[in-house]
Amino acid sequence: MTYRMPAEWTRHERTWMAWPSPNPTFTNAEELAEARTAWASVARAVRRFEPVTMVVGPGDAESARALLGADVDLVERELDDAWMRDIGPTFVTDGTRLAAVDWVFNGWGGQDWARWEHDSTIARHVAAAAGVPVLSSPLVNEGGAIHVDGEGTVLLTDTVQLGPGRNPEWSRLQVEEEIHAKLGTTKAIWLPHGLAGDYGLYGTQGHVDIVAAFARPGTVLVHSQRDPAHPDHARSLLYVDLLRGQTDAQGRPLEVIEVPAPTVLKDDEGDWVDYSYINHYLCNDGVVLCAFDDPNDEVAAEIFRGLFPEREVVLVDARQIFAGGGGIHCITQQQPAV
Repeated sequence: MTYRMPAEWTRHERTWMAWPSPNPTFTNAEELAEARTAWASVARAVRRFEPVTMVVGPGDAESARALLGADVDLVERELDDAWMRDIGPTFVTDGTRLAAVDWVFNGWGGQDWARWEHDSTIARHVAAAAGVPVLSSPLVNEGGAIHVDGEGTVLLTDTVQLGPGRNPEWSRLQVEEEIHAKLGTTKAIWLPHGLAGDYGLYGTQGHVDIVAAFARPGTVLVHSQRDPAHPDHARSLLYVDLLRGQTDAQGRPLEVIEVPAPTVLKDDEGDWVDYSYINHYLCNDGVVLCAFDDPNDEVAAEIFRGLFPEREVVLVDARQIFAGGGGIHCITQQQPAV
């Protein structure tokens, strides 16, 4: 039986999310409240296009319902954090049935601040709630660290799958073999690292879904930092050059579309931001796109409207999500329709 991970633009049964709970990512009650408001905005945007199930911690259902409304389904399970893309399962299909890949989750490489006692089991809970079997993997990996075109190609990052905090004993070949076995892919394209800001306190150490993402087979979107003052300027040039020299699993030369980064360079603390429109989410008939109250929000929206003319592009302020270490793609996980 061969399973494969469908591309994100295929039809979904639903979207899974996780409700923010008190943890080191949200350092006080005010930050937690702001995060919950941001997560709820994303959930309501996605719910316009497809069903949403929110996993909530014990005792949090009432607060979640107040912000989410009645249209979002709630499932109560113990949680540590709220990044469903990373802690949840990666859904795969054999064409008629679904299964859920359960990667090993260790707090993004065992970071000092992270807790994962409960989050490391969420993939199995989600699979059980969805009524699908689990495919266990020994690879330490997260959903934000992979991106597929649905036709055999997967994007990976050296500092994630080969990083010392995740899989120090694995070779590149071993990682590829396990990824291909679980996702049904046949070709891996490796980027050397992620954006500079992703190596900060709450960073993932290089997730690819903030750097590059397939828009359709043969076409990849790439984060483009145009300001030479930002450390991601040189990184963007590297990613574009690397990807333009690649072919996908079907032998097609990749078309690279550069998506300009927001114009803001630093946050209120003076740290470089990794704000990125690449971290969007494709749902049924919609594109939920990160917004930053920035002039380039509309520039990015027009790019996505051109790529997905049959979908409605919805902008949702993602600054509070990025403050916690991720974006809209990081807090959503699709369950494909079969």
